[in-house]
Amino acid sequence: MLKVALPLRLHLSLVIVVGAASLQFNAWLCLGIYGAIALFWAGFLRVPLPQLGGLIGTELIFLSFMALPLGWERASFLLVRSLICLITMNSFLLTLPPHSFGIALKSLPVPVPIKANLLLAGQYLEILLDEVTRMQRSAQLRGLNGAVGWLRYTSAAMIGALYLRSLDRAERVYAAMVIRGYNGQLPVDATFRPKERFVLLVAWAIASGLTITSYTI
Repeated sequence: MLKVALPLRLHLSLVIVVGAASLQFNAWLCLGIYGAIALFWAGFLRVPLPQLGGLIGTELIFLSFMALPLGWERASFLLVRSLICLITMNSFLLTLPPHSFGIALKSLPVPVPIKANLLLAGQYLEILLDEVTRMQRSAQLRGLNGAVGWLRYTSAAMIGALYLRSLDRAERVYAAMVIRGYNGQLPVDATFRPKERFVLLVAWAIASGLTITSYTI
C-alpha cells in the first residue's frame, strides 16, 4: 500500500463523505460512483472486513429507525448514502495507528480553539476506547466470549463505571501533560506538501464535478 500521511487520509475521507452527502436526492448513478470510490478507499486502506462489517451493521440499525418513517423511496436513498459515508469514515478510523487520531485532526481547516478542543476530544476518545477494550478483555477472562457474552456483560452500571474509569485516566493524562510543560496551548498546525496539495485538489475537483452533475441530470 502506498504510504499516505494521516492528515491527507483524513482529508480524502472527508472529500468522499462531503461529496456523497451533498448529492441531489435520487441521483443513483452518481451515488453508485461514490460507492465504488468508497469501496476502493476501504480496499486501499486494507481495513479489517469483520470489524468494518460489525461496526457498519450496528450503525445502520440505528439509522434505519430514523430513515424508514420517511418512506421506502427516500429511506433507501438515505440509507445507501449513509452506508457510503460510514464505509469511508470507518475505514479511516479502523486503520489509524494507535494514538494518532490527534495528528490527523491537526490538519482540519478550523479555528485554533476548536482545533485544540478536537485534539483533546480525540485524545479522550482514544482513552475511552482503550478502557472499552480492557473491559472486554476482563469479560472474556470471566468466560463471556463473543458478542452475546459481551452484551450480557453490558449494563447501565458498567457504562457508568466505564465513564468514571476513562474520566479518571483522562485526569491522570492531563496531570502528566501539565508536568511536562503543557500550558493550555497545543501544537495544532499541520501543513501539506505540494504533492499532497495537488492530490487533494484533484480529489476535490472530482468530487465537485460528480456532485454538481447530480443536480443537472
